[in-house]
Amino acid sequence: MKEHVLLGDEALALGAIHAGISLAYGYPGTPSTEIIEYLQRVQGEWSYRAQWCSNEKTAYEAAVGASLMNRRSLVTMKHVGLNVAADPFMNSVLMNIKGGLVLAVADDPGMHSSQNEQDSRYFADFAKMPCLEPRNQQEAYEMTMEAFDLSERFHVPVMIKLVTRLSHSRAVVAAKDDNEAREQNQKEKFTGTTDYMVLPAISRRNYAHHLDVMKELESWSEEHPRNVLEINDARSDIAVITTGLGGNYYEENLDEMEPAPSRLHISAYPLPVNKIRRLAESADRVVCIEEGYPYVERLLNGLLPGDKVISGKLDGTVPASGELNPDNVRPAIGLEPMTVAAIDPGPLPGRPPQLCPACPHADSFNSIKDALEAYPDSLVTSDIGCYTLGFLPPYNAIETALCMGASIPMARGAAESGMHPAIATIGDSTFMHSGLTGLADAAAANVPMTVIIMDNETTAMTGGQDTVVSSPQIRRAVEGLGVDPEHIVELVPLPKKREENTAAMKREFEYRGLSVVIAIRECVQTLKKRNLAKKAVKQAGDASGAKAAEKAEA
Repeated sequence: MKEHVLLGDEALALGAIHAGISLAYGYPGTPSTEIIEYLQRVQGEWSYRAQWCSNEKTAYEAAVGASLMNRRSLVTMKHVGLNVAADPFMNSVLMNIKGGLVLAVADDPGMHSSQNEQDSRYFADFAKMPCLEPRNQQEAYEMTMEAFDLSERFHVPVMIKLVTRLSHSRAVVAAKDDNEAREQNQKEKFTGTTDYMVLPAISRRNYAHHLDVMKELESWSEEHPRNVLEINDARSDIAVITTGLGGNYYEENLDEMEPAPSRLHISAYPLPVNKIRRLAESADRVVCIEEGYPYVERLLNGLLPGDKVISGKLDGTVPASGELNPDNVRPAIGLEPMTVAAIDPGPLPGRPPQLCPACPHADSFNSIKDALEAYPDSLVTSDIGCYTLGFLPPYNAIETALCMGASIPMARGAAESGMHPAIATIGDSTFMHSGLTGLADAAAANVPMTVIIMDNETTAMTGGQDTVVSSPQIRRAVEGLGVDPEHIVELVPLPKKREENTAAMKREFEYRGLSVVIAIRECVQTLKKRNLAKKAVKQAGDASGAKAAEKAEA
């Protein structure tokens, strides 16, 4: 072991290095900034890459993209930054994470440099994600390594929660020698066809599975060595629960407490429910000392024994997944289930969602698949829109979808993990919604990848609303972000242009830098509406003209 004097942020960063990270992404924000700064400062001694991103959302999405290539990735932000990254953060727990994915989020109790004191444990609980809360620099180092192992063991992202006093104070950390660091994971694309896809039918199945994983995580939390339960039968008036730095503050006063009360210190979440109940049995009163919001305290009423039984989704009285309705809540309120008539409608044909006939996206997907025939190993990330249906037969053209705008950062993370070609597909409306920042990141680093903007000149998925900019403005935006104009290609996705478009895409796939293909053709549904509107105007005009003529003759 080798001793270092480190900030809490630096201890976490060193733990990530020794855990074998390949990529680290983040957005600067006190008190988390020093994590990426430390990684960048010592980067020359290692083979990982640590980079700032346009925002926390693109940083998180790039880390997910690296994880699907089996790379261990770290993403960092402050607590309010997690609000920006909430979309991919929430959805990623329903993915079958391959390479370890760890989120380091630094809270700021007391608002030293922040607009609020929000407690990120609520986000972890909301997402049903495991969370580790170190109480000193040594634990920050050790628990970071544990977090990557935990992520790969349960195939979920893992949060590490820091606070300002830990992030920005120094202590001696006993760490491994650098030559004992874990080797980086080998580049290896995920193999499960639905591992990184969030179509509703897939997510429903994944959510049911994740509820089973949560049961395993609860057992893991009960046995975690840092969730320490100490029972002292000599004192029964109070028992104490501490979390994070609250444990340090409690121990500083321990010499004046004789006999010491029973105590549970919690460092790993979900909550160790059985240990909490055993603690409560030892005393008349439970005192919670925790940094941040009264997270544990607010949950005690539902966990501790009392004169009322608390029932609901936690004990299965109410269904834990799916929608509630008047029928499936009846058992929870003591009523018999409704009887349902047994009706056999016979076999019904499946009617999965599909792209409209003559949809321009279909022609784009055909050219993409043709261009990739020469590449047995490739990645096509996608986004949220009509084109997400390209995952389904007969196209089977895309492989991932995370949230609005994620396709570009995910392709970036995969490309920087060694994937070539890495292609991102995104619609024109989604590109303006959340794609600009991802493309800015990719352009700044000239990432070897291809972005295909599937421009159907509308927001088709929600009914054909106008896109905020026109097609020429999208090209100017792409140029303004720094993409080489020689590698900005416009094409028209039509069946008769399939070979021509395939050749153009293939040239850009082969280019070892950033290229953008803009496939421009109006949505067939908005075209129909526009033509009908023109016809109605013409008919109205003809009718008006005829009436005028009749009046003139009269």
